[in-house]
This record gives sequence, C-alpha cells and structure tokens, in this order.
Amino acid sequence: MRHADPVARRRWRHRWRHSLRARLITVFVLLALAMAAVFIAGVQRALSSGWRDAARPIVADYVDRLVAEIGNPPDVARAQALVARLPLAVRISGPGVNWDSHPNRTHRRWMDDRRGDWLSRTTADGHRITFGLGTLPWQRDPGGIGWLTLGLLLLLTVAAYAYVRKLLRPLDDIRAGAERFGRGAFDTPIPLRRRDELGDLAHRINTMAHDLEGMLDAKRGLLLALSHELRSPLTRARLNAELLPATSDHQTERAALLRDLNEMRDLISDLLESERLASPHAALQREPVDLAALVRDVIAELPAGETVTLMLTEDLPPRSLDRARVRLLVRNLLDNALRYSAGAAQPPLLSLVAEGNAVRIEVRDFGSGVDAAQLEHLTEPFYRTDSARQRATGGVGLGMYLCRRVAEAHGGTLSVRNAQPGLAITVMLA
Repeated sequence: MRHADPVARRRWRHRWRHSLRARLITVFVLLALAMAAVFIAGVQRALSSGWRDAARPIVADYVDRLVAEIGNPPDVARAQALVARLPLAVRISGPGVNWDSHPNRTHRRWMDDRRGDWLSRTTADGHRITFGLGTLPWQRDPGGIGWLTLGLLLLLTVAAYAYVRKLLRPLDDIRAGAERFGRGAFDTPIPLRRRDELGDLAHRINTMAHDLEGMLDAKRGLLLALSHELRSPLTRARLNAELLPATSDHQTERAALLRDLNEMRDLISDLLESERLASPHAALQREPVDLAALVRDVIAELPAGETVTLMLTEDLPPRSLDRARVRLLVRNLLDNALRYSAGAAQPPLLSLVAEGNAVRIEVRDFGSGVDAAQLEHLTEPFYRTDSARQRATGGVGLGMYLCRRVAEAHGGTLSVRNAQPGLAITVMLA
C-alpha cells in the first residue's frame, strides 16, 4: 500500500494536468475561496477600526440603560427577563448577588475581555454587571448550518463543473473529428454546437478536412488514371518482347526485359487494386467462403507452398468475404513469409482460428525479423526494410500495404509484431 499511494498520486496529478475541465474548476474554487477570505478580512478590518469608534458611544449608552433596567441592587428576576427577551448573556458578581445566565460559558467567551469597559459596569453598591452575546440562532444547531453550507458549496461546485463541461464539449467533438480525419474518414464532419471561438475552430477544421479530402481524391484519381493508361503501352511492349526471336545471343536480354515488364505489370495491378480498396466506395464481391479450403488452394499454387506448416480450424462456418481479394491477401502474406524464411530453422507457419465472432489469420516466419522501429512502417506503400531495393528481396513495397487495405475493406485489422525469432502478421476479419 505504501507503494500504491505515490503511484495513485502521480496518476491523479497526471489526470489533473491533462484535464482542462478539472483545472478550470480548481481555479474557480480557489478564486471563490480567495475572494471570500479577502472580503471577510476587509469587513473585519473596517469594523475593527472606523466602526469601533463610531459604535462605542452607542453601545455604552445602551449598556447603561440595561444596567438601569436590572436595578441597583441587581435584580436577578429582571436580569432573567432581559436574557429571555434579548440574545444577551449577563453575569453579576458582587457582595450580595452572584448570578450567571450562562454558567457553562468559559471566561474567554465574555466580550469584556476584548472590549475593556464597553460591556461592563460597576453599580453603586459594588456589584459588577457584565454583558455578552447570548445563544444566537445559528449556534443552536451548528451541525445543521455546517451541513447546509457544505451542501451549498458542493452544489455550486457541481453546477460550475456542469457548466464548464458544457462549455468545453466542442473540444471532445474536435478530438473525435481529428481522429476520424486522421484515419481518412471524412464522411462525418465535426458537429457545430456553438458560434463562439470553439465553434469557429470546428468550422475551420471541417473546411480543412474537406480540402484534404478533395486533394486525396484528386491524387487517387490521377494515380488510377495513370495506372490505367500505362497498361495499354505496357501490354504492347510485353507482346513485342515475346515476339522477339529467341536466339541464344539475345536470350538473356529478352528474359530480363520480360521480367521487368512483368514486374511493372504487377506493380500497376497492385496500385490499381490498393487505390480501389482505399476509396470509400470500394465494392466487395462478397460470397460465402470456406477459409480453410481457400488457404489450401493458395498454398498449392505457391512454388514452395508444401513447406508451410498449417494450423487450421476445420469446422469454421463459411464467411461472407470477397474471395479474390482474400486470396490475394493470403498469397501476399505467404510470399512475404517464404521470401524471408530462406535459411531459417523452421518453415513458415500459418494458423487459422476463430476468436469470438471474428477469424484470426496469422502468418509467421522464423527468419531474422525486422528492427522494432520499422514495424509501424511495414504497411505503408512503397516501404521496404532494405533501402537498396535489391531485386533479390522481390517486390516494391506494396504487398503489405495491399494486405492492410484488403483487411480494412472487410472491416478488419492487420497488425505486425516481432515473434522472436521471425515476424508475425495477424489479420482479424470480422
């Protein structure tokens, strides 16, 4: 528990510093307390200086009248009637009468100790009569007054918090909107709840998001157009290369040219597919798909597919998926695992299991893995861990990006982690 308290305090301080609402409420409460303290101190100072001199003759005259009403010698009955009528305390001490209206009151509570002879008189027969404040209305039930005051303070604090929360509610909308725009979801703008500075900020962010959406759509349209237009001359170039005479002198150059043209064709196809999937209007051709059978079909088509270790759940019900795109996803993941498993102690492992209402596909290799700083960039377009882009590694950095797009188009996710050894890529399909 001794270790938990500092941790809890640090956590609370972090939340307090992070919460603008909590800091504003704290400032309001401290300001209210400071203003109350300054006001009370000022009033006390004013009453203790100028008002004391002004009130002294009035109080002295009133005390003389009270002493005359009690009589000389002092009459206890008259003193009792006076205490019953007025919120006063009376103490009589002398040779003949010794009486106290509040015997339980301490000596310190009598006002003659602080006011000198203001509230004290000595009669002709030697009795001393001292006056003080009696039992005031709020002193009869101090607990009730205290609880009422505390309740009012809490009520004011809650009201201030509710007002500040309402005042800063657009910040929650702006934060949620920024997160949506960061994910590329521009279909839902930030709601404009007010017409103050925060409302103007939300409007400006909506305008910025609209402009960004237009720029991204224009970029995507240009890329699609260029990719589509490049297909025709690329197809003609490949056809012309295949029609070249297969002589021994030009066989190596012809094979290299065809390989480059095939790589360009695959690149353009991946670009077109990734941009189609990135579009908010991406259309999936869904149909019931047996994932276990699909995985086996893909492995059978791969040159080294027989080396892959399978852990498949056979009784998975068919799921509504786009067969062609999920096949592309599985093929790219296995290609990546086989490529980086050369020389590894174990072959790649593919597992297919159900997790609640979702299906998890995980492909793991047992190679060297990648640096931890590069993990978050592996699903970015054209990103490769080898900066030299050697042909031996294959691809141009679109495979993982395309896999992520396929998973997201199906409402799922793709995550990458170092499995030590090797790299594990997990796809969750809802």
